[in-house]
Amino acid sequence: MVRRCQHGVVVWAASCLLMAGCATPRQPSAETESVNPAEEERQVEAHAHYAQGMIYELNDQGDLAMEEFSRAALADPANEELVLDLARRYLQARQPDKAQELLRAAAAVPGASTAVFSQLALVDARLGKSAEAAEAAETVIRHDPASLTGYQDLFIIDLQNNRLPAALKTLSEAAKAANADPKFLIDLAGMYASLQIAAPAYKTIAVSNGLALLKRANLPDPPDPQLALKRADAYNLLGAETNAAKIYLELLDKYGALPTLRDDLHAKLADIYLREHDSKRAETHLLAVLQDDPANAQVYYYLGSLAYDDKKLPEAIDYFQKALVVKDDFEQAYYDLAGAQINFNEPKEALDTLDKARARFSTNFINEFFTALAYVKNKDYTNAVGHFARAEACARAAGTNQLSGYFYFEAGAACERNGEVERAEGYFEKSLKLAPDLPETLNYYGYMLADRGVKLDRARAMIERAVQLDPDNAAYVDSLGWVLFRLGKLQDGLAQEQKAIGLSGDDPDPTLYDHLGDIYAALKQPDKAREAWKKSFSLEPNEDVRKKIGPTP
Repeated sequence: MVRRCQHGVVVWAASCLLMAGCATPRQPSAETESVNPAEEERQVEAHAHYAQGMIYELNDQGDLAMEEFSRAALADPANEELVLDLARRYLQARQPDKAQELLRAAAAVPGASTAVFSQLALVDARLGKSAEAAEAAETVIRHDPASLTGYQDLFIIDLQNNRLPAALKTLSEAAKAANADPKFLIDLAGMYASLQIAAPAYKTIAVSNGLALLKRANLPDPPDPQLALKRADAYNLLGAETNAAKIYLELLDKYGALPTLRDDLHAKLADIYLREHDSKRAETHLLAVLQDDPANAQVYYYLGSLAYDDKKLPEAIDYFQKALVVKDDFEQAYYDLAGAQINFNEPKEALDTLDKARARFSTNFINEFFTALAYVKNKDYTNAVGHFARAEACARAAGTNQLSGYFYFEAGAACERNGEVERAEGYFEKSLKLAPDLPETLNYYGYMLADRGVKLDRARAMIERAVQLDPDNAAYVDSLGWVLFRLGKLQDGLAQEQKAIGLSGDDPDPTLYDHLGDIYAALKQPDKAREAWKKSFSLEPNEDVRKKIGPTP
């Protein structure tokens, strides 16, 4: 009984609201001062349907409530507040046809507001009625040319129908609006930014026109911070990062005490500096974000990426691990952490990281590839070869383009180290087919052939190309010296080997001195040969080199 009384009060209040008029007030003309009986009857009918709808809604009978509200709106389409609210509800319920019915009825009322035509334009566009949608948007522009709403609606309709010249024309017409205020100009610049993203062919003119509008948008002093922020965002979208960053920094200086705005500004500045590869300033703003949001996994990830790029591997590992502590389903962080661990010579830790990722996510190319690299680092070439094969199978099954020349180089090197020479050759050939000038493959493949004493002319050509691409690489120059030695060109080989040792600087390689000793031996200079072999053995004890040195006198 109490529940019914409560409903009665609500319905009575709603009826009073309707009687007072929810729609935008209209000024009656002299001829319509008296109440039209038919109009009065429609309003009474509308009130009744609305009241019944309220009862249904309070009893959680949503569908019945919407039906009654719709009847109320159709009975009194001048009640725009009700019409617009119901239209939004129908759109949320994915019933645009019903929203259209209500809006068309409201648009037919003399003096209908631009809000009705604007919503009708978007609903017509959603239903594929582009001509009707454009007509409704143009009506908005005619009724209120100082408002951007109609231009926005028409622009969206043009983009949806791929009418790009028409979209550009709509923006150009909007730019001619007289006495446009800063908000109008900034929002219009944002539409130009949308155009250059949607239609790259129009990028030049869209960016030029958008930036000109932003220049025209003189903000008051002091400026509204939200409007200034929107202006900076538009600069950012149009590629004028310097202008954007300047405004963001000014806002940060003036309004840095507001936590929400401060975090947003730091994040946007960090994004700009990340894109500009300015790691120092990006790091400064990312760390500032962490002060207010210490559980932000994405920020830890970005900091890890910056540290990785700067070759600060311990820092990178720490940041990636923190990202995973905060968000243990951050898949990419697992792979970047494993990559940092591999490069920091922690293959066992990398394998553990990859096992965790494999247990949580489906098998994929990147996991198998990094697992193979970790096993290579661990000098477990048998397992490495197996995971390279699985990585290749994953990439083929997914139809991706991840099988690069570098991938096949790494796979070939692992096979060679595992004693699978023919399989290595196959991988190297695939590598060169995809990347003919990849110096790593040219050098490794050429050296492998030279070391076996086969296809020496091709080996020399590949190694010479690698040296041409990277002339200061000691390993490549050593390979050239070795292939020349194999070809019997001892003096040329000696010159290249000496050059390689000079290039190695403070990080001498025992292999270079071993090769130097072999060349001196072939030149019948045993003392120099033994001296070179001793140097090699002192850098890295090796039984084969010890035998060459012979017994100590």
